[in-house]
Amino acid sequence: HSQLLHVPGHCPGSLCLYFPKTEQLYGGDVLFADGVGRWDLPGGSQELLLSGIRKKILPLPDSTIVYSGHGASTTVGREKTSNPFLQI
Repeated sequence: HSQLLHVPGHCPGSLCLYFPKTEQLYGGDVLFADGVGRWDLPGGSQELLLSGIRKKILPLPDSTIVYSGHGASTTVGREKTSNPFLQI
């Protein structure tokens, strides 16, 4: 079974599709290798985007593979430690 994660911020209806059995996340334009989606378009919000990523994606297993809408795949663990947008 898959899980839909509502992670607004790039746009109001941004969704990610997570497959727990295979630890795969299809993140669209929410999370990228070393980046996050744009929030400067109509309906975007930096606060919502970063909060959603921290609350809904980063708690997933570190080995979860993230397939974004653009660029190379990454893992949740890698983004926790190296993504400059997610460092506190």
